[in-house]
Amino acid sequence: MPYAYNGKLLRVDLMAGHWEVETIDEDAVREYLLGSGLAAKIFFEEVDSTLDALDPASPLIFMPGLLTGTIVPTPSRSVVCGRSPLTGIWNEANFGGYWGAELKFAGYDGVIVTGKAEKPVYLWIHDDEVEIRPADELWGLETYETFERVRQVTDPKARVSCIGPAGEKGVRLAGIAFGGPETRMAGRGGMGMVMGSKNLKAIAVRGHKRPQYHDQEGLRAFVRQTNAWIKENSMGLSNFGTGGGVPATEKYGDLPLKNWQEGSWEEGAAATSGQKIAETIFIKHYRCYGCPIGCGKDVRLEKGPHAGDTSHGPEYETLGAFGGLLLNEDLDTIAAANDLCNRYGLDTISVGAVVAVAMEAYEKGLLTATEVGSLDLRWGNGETLVQLVEQIGHKEGLGARLGEGSVRFAAELGPEAAEFVIAVKGLDIAMHDPRGFVSMAANYATANRGGCHLEALSYWNGYGVSIPGLGYPEALDRFSSEVGGKMAYDFQNYMSVYNALGLCKFLAKASVGPETVVGYVNRSMGWQWTADDLLRMGEKLFNFKRMINVRYGIGRKDDTLPSRLVTMARPSGSAAGVLPDMDRLLSDYYELRGWNPDGSPGEERLAELGLA
Repeated sequence: MPYAYNGKLLRVDLMAGHWEVETIDEDAVREYLLGSGLAAKIFFEEVDSTLDALDPASPLIFMPGLLTGTIVPTPSRSVVCGRSPLTGIWNEANFGGYWGAELKFAGYDGVIVTGKAEKPVYLWIHDDEVEIRPADELWGLETYETFERVRQVTDPKARVSCIGPAGEKGVRLAGIAFGGPETRMAGRGGMGMVMGSKNLKAIAVRGHKRPQYHDQEGLRAFVRQTNAWIKENSMGLSNFGTGGGVPATEKYGDLPLKNWQEGSWEEGAAATSGQKIAETIFIKHYRCYGCPIGCGKDVRLEKGPHAGDTSHGPEYETLGAFGGLLLNEDLDTIAAANDLCNRYGLDTISVGAVVAVAMEAYEKGLLTATEVGSLDLRWGNGETLVQLVEQIGHKEGLGARLGEGSVRFAAELGPEAAEFVIAVKGLDIAMHDPRGFVSMAANYATANRGGCHLEALSYWNGYGVSIPGLGYPEALDRFSSEVGGKMAYDFQNYMSVYNALGLCKFLAKASVGPETVVGYVNRSMGWQWTADDLLRMGEKLFNFKRMINVRYGIGRKDDTLPSRLVTMARPSGSAAGVLPDMDRLLSDYYELRGWNPDGSPGEERLAELGLA
């Protein structure tokens, strides 16, 4: 029996109404791990690149990581992979919570769904048993109610993933919710739209198996040892969640303001921070499976249609997207809009981005009074944000257009609106400004799913986070284009293994380096990896996903940033006047990657990585 994983993959054909179990080759696990690593291998080998994301034959891949569900710290992460209907390229939407661990406990390391059911269905996976059940009575329900209803007819302790109205109605910003009111969302890239296109409402899982380990006692001792300093290095996250970083990001010129046009917003940042949440609407802490950090925060809703209810509180990205990006200082409307996104199944980053485009278009006269109706689209209007989220979730009114995403919506408005869109390869960039941390310019330009901060997280270095063994013991000049390309390369290689292992990247923020991660892997699996082996795996997986995107036509021409971020400096604050030198950044980066001038991975480097 394999250590840490089951060696079984579940393939479900909804069109045929049947499923089968496939054995996972042990060599494939050694070469690609699980999570987004094995998912990319399956996708590369099996999927015709001409298939549209919404073609029934296009797969939707749910894949926990290799160490998901184990006793190592933060073993909660899983991915939903496939072709994005928003960007048209490779997408992996990562999520935490408990669902991935429970799937492993049920005996499976992943679920691949193809086909389209004739009528709405849900999957019920429990201890090696699999059922495809009718979901007619669930169709149309929000995610929280779906979670409760499915548990009522399966198991009170089942873990449930599901889509809301957004995924059912074909909103391109739709994500997949995991859990009830304490939702963890696989939000980015529109994978909820893909799930809805297959008439798949939910997947419920329940299991009672537990992983085996090569060296269980040694692993337990190592985990006890490392948990102590992970907790010590994560007190800020534990106390205030990711939102505790809002004041610091504003101070460092990292928080996007007024659709990336302004530079300073000190009072607004304080009013929309994790510290303010702790003072006002905080109820209790939440942690994902096996997590020693506990960054999640449950809050009390004070506004919106569900005022008085308890909900999972807004994370940093949501506070940035619904706060600073829109100049909205009303924390209560941010929490209400976040709750609605969780109920409808929506990506808060892209929702905030497209609302910012709408507000700027209204300000500059590109949206007419007829199109806007009774909505007040002036900057800072939190009540309008809540209304627009409702419209997007139900694909109604102006929200039906916004739900197509910022790129398509701006194209409707005409060429003048193109500069309002802050996206890379079709994906709105996350709430970290590459003018505040120039290494992120190289990352955003080259990240495999588009404008994704998680593929590098190199801005952590500028905040003083030291990751042992990565080569950056001290903070470097955060505005330097001379070091930014190499930093993006190094951080991407390290971060690329996390989704494949199923670990939370906040481990790295807690100063967990490659050597420690290798300690978890070797004691779990019986391997003899070194830190260099781990980083080489990260480089391999990053290049492999680039190979998938090359099939979709991605190349050097696409490795760029929106014009606003390379021509318009922040007018005030600590990052005022800074612009990234993209030519220098990408020249250094391409040389390190061993990529060809057209942006494809070079044959020599692919051979070195075992990808020839």
